[in-house]
Amino acid sequence: MNVSYYIAKRYLRSKSSNNAINFITYIAIVGIILGSASLFVVLSGFSGLKVFTLEFSTMIDPDLKAETTAGKSFMLTQEAESKLKEIDGIASYSKIVEERVLASFDDNKHPAFIKGVDENYNKVNIVDSIVKYGSWLTQNTNQVVVGLGVSNSLSVGVLDYGKRVHLYVPRPGKGQITSTKQAFKQLSSVNVGIFDVNEKLNDTYIYSSIGLARELLNYSKNQVTHIEFKLDDDANEDLVRSQIQTILGDTIRIRNRVQLNDALYKMLNTENLVVYLILTLVSIILIFNVIGSLIMMILDKKKTLNTLFSLGTTLKNIRRIFFYQGVTMTVVGTTIGLLIGFIVVVIQQQFALVMITQTLPYPMSLNMENFLVVFITISVLGILASKMASVRITKDLIKG
Repeated sequence: MNVSYYIAKRYLRSKSSNNAINFITYIAIVGIILGSASLFVVLSGFSGLKVFTLEFSTMIDPDLKAETTAGKSFMLTQEAESKLKEIDGIASYSKIVEERVLASFDDNKHPAFIKGVDENYNKVNIVDSIVKYGSWLTQNTNQVVVGLGVSNSLSVGVLDYGKRVHLYVPRPGKGQITSTKQAFKQLSSVNVGIFDVNEKLNDTYIYSSIGLARELLNYSKNQVTHIEFKLDDDANEDLVRSQIQTILGDTIRIRNRVQLNDALYKMLNTENLVVYLILTLVSIILIFNVIGSLIMMILDKKKTLNTLFSLGTTLKNIRRIFFYQGVTMTVVGTTIGLLIGFIVVVIQQQFALVMITQTLPYPMSLNMENFLVVFITISVLGILASKMASVRITKDLIKG
């Protein structure tokens, strides 16, 4: 057995004759426990918030989205469609026509985006879960489904057949405009549903059949603005992506769900990093208690160290005693802290003790990454603190 480690364990388990040193040691261990527990709980909270935010923000995002980099739309030929259907890993795909429009109902007007979808859209996205009132639209009709924000702005309800939602887009062309009819193309539609995803999407989108959108925009039968793909659960995303790229050509950009929400992911990761750094700084302050505890222990064991040195124990091995003692304190304290943090997170998940609103509990998420981050962070800080304290031991200190 390593003699230095054996002595370090004896020092850690035995009480000092000086009660002040015992108290400082307990404070150091409690500081490690609180630092690791609080860091784990906060990181789990941010992980929960990230999952909760992305769950709503990406609810109607596809696994892959193909869109043109040249212009607003592109032609999807029958040959290309046939090749897409042959790709292993694609569960379904939906052709989309999307463009900015002006929606009008009674005397209310609201700028929005029309999103014309085909019959496969409900296979790519679970539309039933987002429709709050009414029902989803039927293809080859003038039905639309508007966002909750659009509904509020226009004061439009569901299935009001006596009144129509009018959609306007500018007509292409040149020359002087003499009338509104000449400036805008108009189509009338009936709202059959209201969806609710998040504030941004609710205020922005109006869903229609792809036929209605093409008619409004004067698009041809094979003309689309983008294609949304749903992949099989066991699909190789990179392989499927490269096959789609080969079929559609270099002018098409293909993005996955993370890339579609790049700004949101960056914001959440930045917030998570900032909180981690702040709590790590707090943990550094708590870890300094380890240095104080070890230095006090060194001074208390001065006579014993002199005896060990006289018996032939090297200065290096004496330093190792207190280095091992500090590392052991850190590992034990971190383990206990992680266990406490784990219990706190599980209690919040099961009993929802902390609420954001009256009906919404604060989300918490358990994952191995947070365990590793906390354990490595606190352990590294503890090792550094133990090293800093142990190198204070010199021959002059031992013999003095």
